[in-house]
Amino acid sequence: MILGVGSFAHSIGTALAEAGANASTYLTRNYGHFSPTLFGKTFSRDAFPSPVPLVRENKIDVVIPQSIDWATQPWVEELEKSGVGIFSPTGDAMRIERERDFARELCAKFKIPFPKSFVASNRIEAEKILEKNPQPFVIKNPLCSPTSPVHTILCETVADTRAWLRQVNYAEGVFLQEYLGRAEAGHIALVSGGEIHSLVTNQEYKYAFDGNMGIVAGAPLGGLVERDENDKYGLARELLHPLLPWLRKVNFHGPIQVTAIKVAATPRRRTTTRAAVPPPGRWHVIEYNIRIGVTSGPMILRMLKNPADVVLKTARNEKLKLAFNEKLNFGCSLTLAGYGYPFTQVRGPQLPLEVAGKFDCDVWWNEVARGTDGELVATGQRIADVIALAPTLKSAIARAYANIRKIRVVGSYFRTDVGRSLWPPGTI
Repeated sequence: MILGVGSFAHSIGTALAEAGANASTYLTRNYGHFSPTLFGKTFSRDAFPSPVPLVRENKIDVVIPQSIDWATQPWVEELEKSGVGIFSPTGDAMRIERERDFARELCAKFKIPFPKSFVASNRIEAEKILEKNPQPFVIKNPLCSPTSPVHTILCETVADTRAWLRQVNYAEGVFLQEYLGRAEAGHIALVSGGEIHSLVTNQEYKYAFDGNMGIVAGAPLGGLVERDENDKYGLARELLHPLLPWLRKVNFHGPIQVTAIKVAATPRRRTTTRAAVPPPGRWHVIEYNIRIGVTSGPMILRMLKNPADVVLKTARNEKLKLAFNEKLNFGCSLTLAGYGYPFTQVRGPQLPLEVAGKFDCDVWWNEVARGTDGELVATGQRIADVIALAPTLKSAIARAYANIRKIRVVGSYFRTDVGRSLWPPGTI
């Protein structure tokens, strides 16, 4: 049972259903209810205030949360005591994502590079920190949540930082993290049976528009993954494996993603070519997440030969032996954004959705519904995720673009430059 909505539930549920699982969805938000019905049963939180009776009645083996906020729900204790497998860390293990300053402390303990960071409870404290440390900061909420008062604000100058500190919501304070540049990449692994199993290295296109311009959107507009069970770029070796004593101590089992910035020893030039070579330097953690991700998760499950078995064994903290599908070495994800995105206060009407021709890759619907005439309509600002996997990065990108161009909704857009920057990992 997936705890989620939209393209996340659609993609994860379909991949698992096609692998032999009986998949269903407990709808946790008030949008994106249509697409989960395409692979299995759905249950509304309005009709069922708790998923626990559903888990028992339907003899669910494992639940897969979309967001870490499942652990703040009134039914969480009952769910954990039910004995169902949870494809997520629980308890103290969740702190590595939930509490940003805890992640910083953990990195300090295990000698993992982490940007200089501070916590401030109000504007006065934040401005004093900036005065003593005159450098640009990335402004985040101290506690990670989809409903946080502050979502990531990336400031590239001191003046940017000063201006934003006058505007942010200090309800939970702010976490100020030293800005280290744009040479960002991530690595996703599974932790089970006390061991770390690398899956992919990934890159997310977080800015709203081509050329990595605009604001950092609430969710990525695109992403790339490379099958990387051997940790080709060293992210797991440098930033995950040193944590193994702590992971074992807190009985961590589930997905873990590290996102990092490569800090070069010498000044770097901006590049927009895929043939670029990453500069020498050292990875610095900017955050850990305990999910396989909305962008990368669907690609990872397609790459695995038996994703349902892997998810179940991980939830049960059993030993893993991963097997990948041959030739599915790279994946490209593109998001079709709707009218007004990423400015969520701008809303349009429900708009007709047209598809020209058949898709030959995965298309996962997000804020989409079926109208009274039986045709699809876009109901919000994130319409679909189009995902292609292939033996080469070039062919994965080409297929994803060929398919996203088959979808038309007035006022919608997608980034046209995925793969032309940020890759290979460590470049900008």
